[in-house]
Amino acid sequence: MAADPRDAIRKAAGALGFDACRFASAADPWGAGDRLHAFVEAGRHGDMGWMETTRDRRAHPTAMWDGARSAVVLGLNYGPGEDPLPQLDDRSAGYLSVYARGDDYHELIKGRLKTLAGQIAARTGQDVKVFVDTAPLMEKPLAQRSGLGWQGKHTNLLSREHGNWLFLGVILTAAELTPDPPEGEHCGSCRACLDACPTQAFPAPFQLDARRCLSYLTIEFAGPWPVEFRTATGARIYGCDDCLAVCPWNKFAQASQEGRLQARQTLVSPRLSDLLALDDPAFRALFTKSPVKRIGRDRFVRNVLYAAGNSDDPDLIPLVVALLDDPAPVVRGAAVWALSRLFPEGFATERMAREGDEADAEVLQEWRGPLPPLYGEGG
Repeated sequence: MAADPRDAIRKAAGALGFDACRFASAADPWGAGDRLHAFVEAGRHGDMGWMETTRDRRAHPTAMWDGARSAVVLGLNYGPGEDPLPQLDDRSAGYLSVYARGDDYHELIKGRLKTLAGQIAARTGQDVKVFVDTAPLMEKPLAQRSGLGWQGKHTNLLSREHGNWLFLGVILTAAELTPDPPEGEHCGSCRACLDACPTQAFPAPFQLDARRCLSYLTIEFAGPWPVEFRTATGARIYGCDDCLAVCPWNKFAQASQEGRLQARQTLVSPRLSDLLALDDPAFRALFTKSPVKRIGRDRFVRNVLYAAGNSDDPDLIPLVVALLDDPAPVVRGAAVWALSRLFPEGFATERMAREGDEADAEVLQEWRGPLPPLYGEGG
């Protein structure tokens, strides 16, 4: 009997540091494309225009590569080892999502996937393509189809072995590999993730409105936020772990053993006072190799200012006032809001000094009254 090529692939994946390796058909029909279409048609993708422009290619793996026959789905554990949510209690510190506290996982996984893909191509003699989150491929439905886990009511992937803390990578191949059994849904009546969301971003179980999600707002959205989300963000300045961290399945998760994914101490509860002082070179130095660097200094400091406005820390007032003159309008506008929260008695004086010289319409709106709830929503 010929050896099963999957055994060698799994062994090679483990040697490269992956914590899970499963196989799925890349050619069989699925309903994920219809769900994506409904998501975009409802406008729930917000400003992520790339989701609309690549919708047809995302609808199915073969829509992007008609030669795809099998998917090798890899998982890399980034579990924190303990519940990170108590860190939110310190309002003088910023909260960065667990996944962003170490090296950028895209770069870490991509190199390993390329190595494994080369080995698969050599073994099978068939073409391969590698994907890590940045290409138009829906990894989570493939992961569920492979049996690696299932998409929970929060739409994220979770597993019985690793909880909610898995990075995904996919290798598509023209080789016909026997698929693993798919994973069923094991959420039952639990709705912990839905109830934990600070912004009520889930219109219904298994549905997400990205426009209300703090991960979308802190990372993808470029402009000023509606007020309700500014107050709801608390100390969250990059991403949000609430729906992940409260899941009961995390009781089976283990702390990540991958050194490059270990949290840097400078990124665990960093002081808001230090972050408000970041100029562009200092921002780049602090977040070297980190996914945070991709959003840029201005958007990041905007996030920090919203957290500062929620901090009740008067020591931040001089730093906020200094940012009223920042070159970036999105920073100036966020500074106006933070000042109104931290120093309401001095707000009128600062407005009189600056409003007449302000040329940006959105910053002027902040001086005259911040954006109302659900500003800009539609669809």
